[in-house]
Amino acid sequence: MGPAAWNSHYSYEGLLALATMTNQPKNGLIVIAGGGGFIGGALVRYFQERGFTRIRAIDKKPLPEWYQHVPGVESLCLDLSDRESCVQACEGAWEVYNLAADMGGMGFIERFRIECLRSVLINTHLIEAAYRAGAECYFYSSSACAYNTELQKDPKVRALKESDAYPAMAERGYGWEKLFSEMVCEEYWAERGMKTFIARFHNVYGPFGTWAGGREKAPAAMCRKAIEARDSGSNKIVIWGDGTATRSFMYIDDCVKGIDMITHCEDLIARPINLGSSELVSINQLVDIVESIAGMKLHREYDPKAPRGVAGRNSDNTMIQSILHWEPRTPLRDGMAKTYAWIAQQYADRKAGRRTVS
Repeated sequence: MGPAAWNSHYSYEGLLALATMTNQPKNGLIVIAGGGGFIGGALVRYFQERGFTRIRAIDKKPLPEWYQHVPGVESLCLDLSDRESCVQACEGAWEVYNLAADMGGMGFIERFRIECLRSVLINTHLIEAAYRAGAECYFYSSSACAYNTELQKDPKVRALKESDAYPAMAERGYGWEKLFSEMVCEEYWAERGMKTFIARFHNVYGPFGTWAGGREKAPAAMCRKAIEARDSGSNKIVIWGDGTATRSFMYIDDCVKGIDMITHCEDLIARPINLGSSELVSINQLVDIVESIAGMKLHREYDPKAPRGVAGRNSDNTMIQSILHWEPRTPLRDGMAKTYAWIAQQYADRKAGRRTVS
C-alpha cells in the first residue's frame, strides 16, 4: 500500500506506525543536526521515546550548553559549517535531519544577517555528506521567512501558501539562505535521486526553547517580560512595534510530529510544505493571552524603533491537510500556558543561581 492510500484509510497514529515499519528500522542511525538546540533537542527526545535505538545528535555548542540532554544518545560537538565535520556527522546515517542554523527571533535576524546567511554552509556540506554516506533521506528545516515579503505588508494578511515563495523576495539574510537551501534540496532529488523533505516552519515555541538573551521569539519573550514585571512590581511590559503585527505560532510537540510525518510521506519528496498553525493573532492578542495565564494586567509601552519584521504572516494549511490529513492543532493558549509555567521555573532557577537552558 502506497503513501497516498495510507492517507485515505488510516488515522495519524496508523499512518505513523506504517511509515515507521516501512521506512525506519528501529536500529537505523538517525542523525539530527542542531540536536543541542530547541527543535533539534525535542526531535531527539521524540525519536528516542518511539523506540529508536541509534540516534546521533550534533551541535557546535559545548555539551553543558545543550538545551536538552537525552540519555543513550550519541552527542557530538561539531561545527557543521565545516565540511569534514559533516562527513563525520553523517557516517553510517540512515536518515539525516538538518535543524542546525545560526538564528533567533526578529531582533537577531535583523541585526546579524551575515551570520544567518552563513548557515548556507551547513546545508551545503551536510546534504553532500549525507548523500555520500548513502542516507535514505534528508530533512531540511526551512522557514516562513522564505516567503515574498511584498505579500506580508498588512496585519490582515491572507495565509501564505507554498507557491507564494515565488517570485522571490525573501526576508533579508535568513530568508534568502532558507530559499536557496530549499533549492539545493530539490536538486539533490532531481539530479541525484536522493529523497529530500522540506518544511517551512512558522514560529515554533514551547518549553526548552530560548527565553532570554536576544535570540528568543515573541511567545517566550512575552512570557519572560510578564514574569519580570511581576517580580519587579512594575507591571510594565515593552512591546516591539505597535502591537498590531500578526503571526501564527506552532507548539513544539506539533512541530516534531509534523517533521516525522512529512519526512515519511512519499508524496512530499522535494516539495516545500508549510508546517505551522493557522491560528492568527496580533502581538497585542498574544499579550492578552499571557496576561490571562499570569493572572495580571500589564501596563503596555510600545517601542516603534525596535525590530518588528513583516506586518503579518500566517500559514495556509491547505496542502498539509490534503496530503497528510493533519495540521498543527495545539491551541495557542494551551501551548502558552505550558510555556509560561516552564519559563517561570527557569526564571526562578536562574534567580536562585541554578543552571538554566538559556
